[in-house]
Amino acid sequence: MLEEILEWDRETFIYLNGLGIEKYDAFWSAITNFNHWIPLLAFFIFLFFKKFHSKKAFAVLGTVLFLALFITTLTDLTKETVARIRPNNNEEINTLIRIVKSPTSFSFFSGHASSSFSITTLVYLFLRRTVKWSWLFYTWPILFATSRIYVGVHYPIDIIVGALVGIASALFVYLLYKQLIVPYLWLDHP
Repeated sequence: MLEEILEWDRETFIYLNGLGIEKYDAFWSAITNFNHWIPLLAFFIFLFFKKFHSKKAFAVLGTVLFLALFITTLTDLTKETVARIRPNNNEEINTLIRIVKSPTSFSFFSGHASSSFSITTLVYLFLRRTVKWSWLFYTWPILFATSRIYVGVHYPIDIIVGALVGIASALFVYLLYKQLIVPYLWLDHP
């Protein structure tokens, strides 16, 4: 069963990566670069302070930062434990694929997927009642994570598992926020 899943993963990756066109390489390279998404993260922070009183805004921001640290640590530990070779470094297929980026770290699971889906899910949970269009925030992780197939550095399962772990982590941290922080937010606030 595992062999069949890995075969599907490899064949699907080769197919999807092969759909890439050289003239779009610069676009997907920009999409996959975390630094280009910093304005969106700054926008999230702006919305926290616009929609919530300052004490809650700082609590929400601190919770998001905690989640970012948690998911980065979890992702790095998993990559080192599983030690799955990235497609661009896999000698069996790297001559069959388009390689736009060439990281040397391990592949499973995608840090781009886990971090972007976790942060977006947590931001969505915080803002869904005050920003009606907050579901549009998911455009970021969808583009950010799928760009990793285009540039040749992650298999589909890396991205799917990363997204699921990210969403689950955000839900867990949100529950912690509700249990451990919310009761204290209102003690000295009218």
